[in-house]
Amino acid sequence: MNKVPLLYYRTIEQIEEYRKRPALQKIKWLETQMEFFYYAMPDKAKKIRERMRAEKKPANL
Repeated sequence: MNKVPLLYYRTIEQIEEYRKRPALQKIKWLETQMEFFYYAMPDKAKKIRERMRAEKKPANL
């Protein structure tokens, strides 16, 4: 089995290009990523996540 961890690398140029994008485009990209991870998540993890969200109480303002 491969013991080397999977790492995600980006160059300085790619980071700078990302910084130039509008905030709404970045948010849309993040929402898409979260949706993908949710659908890729095992059913057991989804149940735990939903239970934790249901137990989370809103802060009093």
